[in-house]
Amino acid sequence: MNSSSIFIFEPQTPQEFEAYYLLRYEILRKPWNQPLGSEKDDMENHCIHAIAVNENKDAFGVCRLQFNSPEEAQLRYMAVQDKMQGNGVGKKLVGFMENKAKLAGAKRIILQSRSSAVGFYKKCGYSVVEKSYLMWGEIQHYLMIKQL
Repeated sequence: MNSSSIFIFEPQTPQEFEAYYLLRYEILRKPWNQPLGSEKDDMENHCIHAIAVNENKDAFGVCRLQFNSPEEAQLRYMAVQDKMQGNGVGKKLVGFMENKAKLAGAKRIILQSRSSAVGFYKKCGYSVVEKSYLMWGEIQHYLMIKQL
């Protein structure tokens, strides 16, 4: 797949949000036997959501931008289907959200990266601040930051 057939936008319709949340669940929660619904939190209505689709509107990537303060945004719930990794989907999602953060006046973006994604975020210009928490007793996370 070339990057011209990757479309990133903010979901608007109930169907787009259904695809968005289902993908978040399938990639980030289901493999660890977490219940349906665990892919959402109480900040959903206060955040910017992005979904990556192809020309057929098949969803294969998601990300959420949350504002912790006027200066600090946070990438959360970033996920790209395994079969689509390495095709620029994640890079496009991150760029889309960084632009949204800049337009809103944020000066930096933080994120909590799973150990398996630290290299990806480094390529996007993020730096590791510290080893942070262990999710479900098995997924090590690292706090990362990028100045905008």
